[in-house]
Amino acid sequence: MPDAFDAIYGQPRVRAYLRSCVAQRCVSHAYLFTGVAGSNKETAAFAFAEEILKAHEDDPSAREDIRRRVSRRTHPDIHHLSPEGAQGYLVDQVRSVVADVTLAPMQGARKIYIVDEVDRMGTSAANAFLKTLEEPPDDVVIILLGRTASSILPTIVSRCQVVPFRTIPANEAASILVQNVGCSDAEAKIAIQTCGGSVTKAAAFLRSSERGLFRQKVLTVLASLARADDLDVLDYAADLVTSSKAPLDEVQRDHARILEESAEYLQKSALKELAATQKRALGRATTELLAQMTSIIRSWLRDVMVTCAGTPELVVNADARDAVADAASRTSVQKACRALARASSADEAISYNVSPQLSIEALLFEIREVLYA
Repeated sequence: MPDAFDAIYGQPRVRAYLRSCVAQRCVSHAYLFTGVAGSNKETAAFAFAEEILKAHEDDPSAREDIRRRVSRRTHPDIHHLSPEGAQGYLVDQVRSVVADVTLAPMQGARKIYIVDEVDRMGTSAANAFLKTLEEPPDDVVIILLGRTASSILPTIVSRCQVVPFRTIPANEAASILVQNVGCSDAEAKIAIQTCGGSVTKAAAFLRSSERGLFRQKVLTVLASLARADDLDVLDYAADLVTSSKAPLDEVQRDHARILEESAEYLQKSALKELAATQKRALGRATTELLAQMTSIIRSWLRDVMVTCAGTPELVVNADARDAVADAASRTSVQKACRALARASSADEAISYNVSPQLSIEALLFEIREVLYA
């Protein structure tokens, strides 16, 4: 019988362990998932949360409702947290979580907190969290996500069940996609690079015709920069930022519908919290889609760089090979490398809440200047 754990690609030992925890009803109060970006920690955390909630439901329709809400990241009893400060988690942010933990679940039998980038939780924020992490209420499960146990404060690590995730080699990740999505090896490699090495996100990318069309739009813009004037560049940036948000329309409609349905049985305070949770989920989705845009740009620039270096066989975006070759004929390895560094800076600026449109405008102007001046 398929379950949410089947989506944890490339991590058979993690799958078996988490499945056993749920089946044997031996779910601990706190877990720490460690692994590099792309190792599917976040996917595993949501799959674990889904199966924990479903384990308390016998009604098939209720279980399906949980599955649907978790897949859309809209379940009111699953709270996904990420750092709100430029330097990491804010103490007030952690204190609000500590206060929320004491409240009863809105819909299910348990509440699950997925705390991302816990390696960015400093000493003050961690101290505000330790008591809750050590002894949360019986109906609360806390899942922390981080790179390595050594990068996280020992006082946090000691209070958790540590679940290590292995690094999935790029070739293996591509093979997993070919087997599970039915794409070609070339398409799989493009998706893996676009999605930062995450097999799960790459699978979602390949299954979305909107994201595929958006990628083509980004590649067309990059190919056109050599002949674009300033007004063209501004138009390109505005169009790309607008188009990057198109996949969110369905998520927003789903959020509105869930709020409408929940209004019948939730108090105003609970509805306000649900709306806040949905807003945070939408913000994370927006950031992820913008990150995919800059990943596509970096991937194209990398292809230009390897072509300039005389190794065109290393080009990943095979469907853009002609445009890559044209750009390479107009520039050099050094210039392509500088443009690639500028793209990484734009990605970082967006992550720090700099206006996406201003960031993309600046990036396109810089690519045009560096590659073609």
